[in-house]
Amino acid sequence: MKSFTLFFIGVLLLFITACSGSDVYRGNWKAMDPQGNKFNIDFQENSFTIKDSAGVSTKFEYTQNSVNINNGVETYGIQLNDGRAYSLNFPIDDDESKGTISDGNGYISYTISRKDFKNYDELFKLK
Repeated sequence: MKSFTLFFIGVLLLFITACSGSDVYRGNWKAMDPQGNKFNIDFQENSFTIKDSAGVSTKFEYTQNSVNINNGVETYGIQLNDGRAYSLNFPIDDDESKGTISDGNGYISYTISRKDFKNYDELFKLK
């Protein structure tokens, strides 16, 4: 019975920590929407803030609801408190410094980079 209790507590702790945002995408990002508008996005453990070029900030609460790693491509699913779902995709193997944020239909809302603003073509161009 004691081992069952310890197992249950371990699973519960894993579930609680799995709902918070991953360290991979926490922090500051330079983002660009498909129209070329520039934003700064700051991901925290359970919320993120989007700040536009005029300095207007909008804060969203979220939970991480999925992680998928396939052939080195990492995708993290998040769900906002209002029910909308997004995915953060890091398409380049072993490079988590640039990626995309897509809505629930797969439409790319933002390209993101830790260093500078990148549009879709710059993110996916062949080297």
